[in-house]
Amino acid sequence: MKPFLQRSIVTGLLLLAAGAALAQGYPTKPVNLMVPYPAGGPSDAAARIFTVPLGKELGQQVVVENLGGVAGALAAQKVLAAPADGYYLFQGSPNEVILSPLANAAVKLKAEDFRLVHPVTDAVMVFVARKDLPANNVDELIALARKSKDKPLTYGSVGIGSLYHLILEDVQHRTGTQMIHAPYKGNAPLLQDIGGGQVDFAVLVYSAGMGALADQGRLKVIGQLGAQRSELLKNVPAVSEGKELKDFSYKIWSGFMVPKNTPEDVVQRLHKAIGATLQEPGVRSQLAAQTQLASPPMTLAESAKFYDAEIARYRAIAKSINLQPQ
Repeated sequence: MKPFLQRSIVTGLLLLAAGAALAQGYPTKPVNLMVPYPAGGPSDAAARIFTVPLGKELGQQVVVENLGGVAGALAAQKVLAAPADGYYLFQGSPNEVILSPLANAAVKLKAEDFRLVHPVTDAVMVFVARKDLPANNVDELIALARKSKDKPLTYGSVGIGSLYHLILEDVQHRTGTQMIHAPYKGNAPLLQDIGGGQVDFAVLVYSAGMGALADQGRLKVIGQLGAQRSELLKNVPAVSEGKELKDFSYKIWSGFMVPKNTPEDVVQRLHKAIGATLQEPGVRSQLAAQTQLASPPMTLAESAKFYDAEIARYRAIAKSINLQPQ
C-alpha cells in the first residue's frame, strides 16, 4: 500500500473515531435553545417549561436565548451559522423554517436546511381583537371588514410570511375583503398593542397571558381556528361554527430542530432526551396551563416524514394564495 494512501486511511479512521467520541460525550457543556421571538410570548413560555427537565435528561444546563425579527427567520439563520454540533437547538415551527423563505426575499434559508429532531407542542390559534372592536365573532369581523372599505381594518402578525399573515391573506382571499397588515417582532408586543387599541385584531397562538388580558377586559378572543373547539379552550367557538369560514381549519406545532448536518449520534441523543421530557407529567401539565398540548411520541423517521409532509402542505397553501417573496 502506498504511504500516502495509508496515511489517508489512518487519518480518516482517526477522524471517525474522534467524531464518535465527541458524539458519545455529548453534551459536555450547556446547550442553547434558540427561541425566535422576544421573551414573554407563548413560544418563550413553552421553551422555559422544557429547559430544566431536558437539562436533567442531557446532564447539562439548557439555556434559552431569545431573538425576534423577520418572522423568526433571524434566529433561524443564527442557528444555521453556528457549528452543527448539537449545542444550538432551534425551537422552530412552520413560520420560521417553511414560510419565511417563501415570503421574504431577504431570507436565504430553506426548510431542508433543518432537521426536525422531535415535535414538542401543538398550540391553539385564535382570533383576538381590541376590546372595543364592534365584532364579537369571526362572522361579525368579516361583515365589519366589508363595511370598512374606506378605512380598512388593521391586523397584526409576527412578520411577513408568518403563518398568521398567511392565514389572514387566505381569509381575505376567501371573503373578498381587504385589510391592512402590521408586522411585529413577536406575540408579546403585538398583544400589547391590541390591548392598547393600536391594532384592530390578529390571529395568534392562545396563551395564558392573552387569557389574563381577556379576563381583565383589555381585549377579546372571538374565535379559534381548529376544526373543532379545543379541549383546552371550550368556551371559544371554532371559526367553522360560523357561516363565512365553514371549512377553515389551522393549527400550529413547534419542534426542536438542528442543522441538517448535525452528527447522527448527537441527533439520537437529543431525540431520546426530548422524547423522555415530553412524557413527564409536570411538563404536560405546564404546557396545558399555556393551552398547548405535548406532541405525541415519534421516532426519528416519523419526525422526518411529518416534517416533509408539513413542508409540502404549507408550500401548497402559499402557492394557492399566490404568496410572493417581498
